[in-house]
Amino acid sequence: MSQKTLEGKVGLVFGVANKRSIAWGIAKAWADAGARLIFNYQGERLKENVEELAATFGSETPVAACDVTRDEDIGKFFEFVREKTGRVDLLLHSVAFAPKEALEGNFLDTSREAFRIAHDISAYSLVAVSRAAVPLMNAGGSIVTMSYYGAAKVVPHYNVMGVAKAALEASVRYLAYDLGPKKIRVNAISAGPVNTLAARGISGFSAMLSHYEAHAPLKRNITLEELGATGVFLASDGAAGITGQILYADSGYSVMGM
Repeated sequence: MSQKTLEGKVGLVFGVANKRSIAWGIAKAWADAGARLIFNYQGERLKENVEELAATFGSETPVAACDVTRDEDIGKFFEFVREKTGRVDLLLHSVAFAPKEALEGNFLDTSREAFRIAHDISAYSLVAVSRAAVPLMNAGGSIVTMSYYGAAKVVPHYNVMGVAKAALEASVRYLAYDLGPKKIRVNAISAGPVNTLAARGISGFSAMLSHYEAHAPLKRNITLEELGATGVFLASDGAAGITGQILYADSGYSVMGM
């Protein structure tokens, strides 16, 4: 986007894995709109990718490790953030995971451990990073997380991730209520399927892409650039009256009955 609607704002980005990540699409749009960004990476395996992408905004773009399942890591990451800035205006949470075996077969067979992992990483992490960010959001701000239609309707093979996304969406509403008096807005983008590294772990994902193209009103899938634009909108003053909402950006698929 050419307009600098986020000029002067500082944003934290959780969840970039590579250039196909939804988090990257939104981060790039935020940066193009004028925001200064700070990135996390989860594990040494992703460090080089995230550092390389962040460097496209300038070699001084801050990047630090943060495993969102560990409160001590979150604490250290926000110490790092405080060294770089005295305030945060935006937070993007694009973090989700479930063990591969839980995304195959029947939901009925989900193990207790897979259920715990999916909810910890995909839902509770939003609460944890939001709590850590709030003291730096003294001027208010916008928190954006990523959901999917499988939170509201059954999507075969999405299984425990759909249940975790339902918990994430409920968390958006409760956080919006808690943080409203602080002028912090909390919303989710429910994106149509995008060919990301995480999505390819879902059994039958390529069929899902084809199904959306055939049945969505726009007869196509959503693009990273479109999700980026949606992310900019929710982060901007144009969405100042919007909080606690799940905004569908899915080529209209969610309105269809059959």
